[in-house]
Amino acid sequence: MTDAARTPGDLPLAWVESPLQLLCAAEFAAAHGLRIRVAFRLSGPQMSATAAELLQRGAPFVRAEPYYGVPWGLLAEHRDWIVGDGFSGQFRSAMSALHPRTVTLVDDGTMSIHLADALAGRVDYARPGQHESVLKTVLGGLARARMRRLARRGRLGMFTAFSDHPSIAGLTELGVQVRTDAFGWVRAHAKPIALPGSRVVLGSAAVVDGALEPEAYLDWLRSVVAHSDDDRPAAYLPHRREADGMLTRVAALPGVEIVRTGLPVELALAGTAEPLEIVSLRSTAALTLRRVLAGSGSRVRIQVAA
Repeated sequence: MTDAARTPGDLPLAWVESPLQLLCAAEFAAAHGLRIRVAFRLSGPQMSATAAELLQRGAPFVRAEPYYGVPWGLLAEHRDWIVGDGFSGQFRSAMSALHPRTVTLVDDGTMSIHLADALAGRVDYARPGQHESVLKTVLGGLARARMRRLARRGRLGMFTAFSDHPSIAGLTELGVQVRTDAFGWVRAHAKPIALPGSRVVLGSAAVVDGALEPEAYLDWLRSVVAHSDDDRPAAYLPHRREADGMLTRVAALPGVEIVRTGLPVELALAGTAEPLEIVSLRSTAALTLRRVLAGSGSRVRIQVAA
C-alpha cells in the first residue's frame, strides 16, 4: 500500500522513550521505505531536541508528537507498532489490553539482548536485577504470550544493531523477523559537529547510577587524557543524564573540552570529517557507534575504570 493510499490508522506508529529508540525508529522507516507517525515520551530535553533534529534532516515521520503516560488513543488507532521499550510497564499494559496487527521492536541498547532472552523464555520477563510487583509480572507474562503468538504468524520483528548476537539471531526459531540496523539513514543525512581534535570521550551515567564514585570517574578521565600523543583537547560528549555539578568538575580537568550537542552521539558523530579515536566506558553507544562510523577509519575503545 502506498503512503497516498493509506488512512492515518494504516500508518505504523513508533512508540519510543529514549533518543536512541527515536533514531532507530527513523532508521527502520527509512530501511523499509515507510512514513510513520511517532509518539515520543518526554523523558528529558534530549528527546524533543532529537525529534526536531531528525525532522530537520528529513526523517520519514508524518508527525512526531510528545506524550506523557500511555498514548492509548494513538495505539488504538494504529495497528502496526514500532516499540522501543518492551519491558516498560506501559507497553505491557497496552500489549495486554490492545491487539496490534504487527509489532517491531527497535533497539533499547543492550537491553534488547536481554529482551530477546526473555521472549525466548531463558530469563524472566523483567529487567535484570529488578524486583517486580505481582501485577507487572502478570502483565509481562501476557505481553510475552501475545508477542510469541504474533511471532508464530510472522508478525513480530526486531530491528537491531545487535542482530548477530546469538540471543537475538536465535529468535528466528520462534518466527521473529530479525533485521539489521546498519544506521544507513543517519550516515546518509549526517551533519558533522565541530570538534577540538580527533579524540572523543563519551560521557557516562555511571556516577548517577551509583556504579562509580565521582573521584574514580575523574581519575579514569585523567588517565584517558594522559595516555595520548595528541596535544589537542579531548572532546567530552556528556551523557544526557549526567549532573551539572559533575560536568563542572569534568570541565576543570586539563586537556578536556566539553562539547554539548543535545543529541545522541550516533547523530552527533555520524559523517565525521576525520577518523576519530573514541574512548568510552562500557555502554550501548560504544557499540552502536561502531556501526555508525563503519568505513570512516574511526576506532572505538571500551575501557574499564580502575
